Amino acid sequence: MIISNFTTVEEFILLGLTDKQDMKIVLFIVFLTCYIVSLLGNIVIIWISSVNPRLNTPMYFFLRNLSLLDICYTSSVVPKMLINFLSVRKIISFGACFIQLFIHLSLGGAECYLLLSMAYDRCVAICSPLHYTNIMHPILCIKMAAASWAGGIANSILQTFNTLQLPFCGPNVINHFVCEAPILLELACGDTTFNKTIIFLCAIVVALIPFFLILITYVKIISSIMKIRTTTGQKKAFSTCASHVIVVSLFYGTIFVIYLRPGTVHVTNQDKMATLFYSVITPMLNPLIYTLRNKDVKTALQEITRKKTLQ
Repeated sequence: MIISNFTTVEEFILLGLTDKQDMKIVLFIVFLTCYIVSLLGNIVIIWISSVNPRLNTPMYFFLRNLSLLDICYTSSVVPKMLINFLSVRKIISFGACFIQLFIHLSLGGAECYLLLSMAYDRCVAICSPLHYTNIMHPILCIKMAAASWAGGIANSILQTFNTLQLPFCGPNVINHFVCEAPILLELACGDTTFNKTIIFLCAIVVALIPFFLILITYVKIISSIMKIRTTTGQKKAFSTCASHVIVVSLFYGTIFVIYLRPGTVHVTNQDKMATLFYSVITPMLNPLIYTLRNKDVKTALQEITRKKTLQ
């Protein structure tokens, strides 16, 4: 496949997580299990928050979007990784690699913005409860969700397009299990200084700024919670935000490891683990975090289970 006059690479070789055959089988079973749990958990969140009238609120609207993002996010990585565990030649075509890169960047960016939208929703709910319904009306929620998806896609278009402009004339071995922009820059034959700068600036706009805005909203939230006179009220307010705080910490913590490093990029095992965590493990944990810590979701699940048992 030729993208420019200098591009001769037609496929890439993904080294994956390990080259030990016995470990490949174990890892295949582990990540297949993680993938199934992730799909089932996120589908349950989408389903239960859609059919239960009590969960027809902005908070669960954003949660449905997050679950959809996580399904797509992990599906852009895990199936190919599972195939490579069982393959002799772990290859990915030039086009497929950049399609994976585009999807990965789009969904990652969208999740950064969506987590900010969820933080704003919690901030309004706790800091302005009397005006919550008027502020967080359905049209605003749809606009915020749409802006999150659009922001992620715009980020991906910029980074993917700029990476495609580079000449790839070899080598074609990727020391990873997924195509990521920083890794592809290492394989480019031309000067990648501009591209690294773009990646770093995009990481600031897409990840760092939303993260600091989330911190600001939680400073405001904590300030409002401390003004609540009853201990029960404070505990309820903290419980409402706890799940979101955990999800934000898990997701952003690993994103920063990969994308907020100016200068020379060098892929290490720690980088692989970071990518593995935010693209595979976090999407699996999110439904568990929200169901195990959320009284409304647990109640809705119990009601449905009870109805199914009585039928």
